[in-house]
Amino acid sequence: MEPAPLPSAVLFCCTLNALRSPMAEGIMKRLHGTRLYVQSVGVRAGETDPLMVQVMDEIGIDLSRHCPRDFRALEDESFDVVISLSPEAQHKAVDLTRGNACEVEYWPTFDPSLVEASREVRLDSYRAVRDELQRRILKRFPPPGLARE
Repeated sequence: MEPAPLPSAVLFCCTLNALRSPMAEGIMKRLHGTRLYVQSVGVRAGETDPLMVQVMDEIGIDLSRHCPRDFRALEDESFDVVISLSPEAQHKAVDLTRGNACEVEYWPTFDPSLVEASREVRLDSYRAVRDELQRRILKRFPPPGLARE
């Protein structure tokens, strides 16, 4: 079965654009480079999470310069697919795309910043989120030459 063509523009959104959506943006950009336009935003702009930066660096993605943005910072709202990773972002995504021919997908994703434990346990929860996002992105948007399951 031939994979569906890639969209030309994808937006990932979460609550603060500090952790989950930047992870997804970074993974998507690594997999697809300039084949498509990828952005991420939050309902509100938080502060870049240092543990997120660390676990992304472990897989060779440098997000140390990520600057969290909110929906108001979008220069263009013409996305083919908007993927929300939190309930709050899902509501905002639906509002954003009302009247647009755009797919909105909700991928409920745990917020690992809520884990209160040792640093290593917290890092493991960040890694689990990173790995789950990567798995979902690979399945939904396989790179050329990689067949869908």
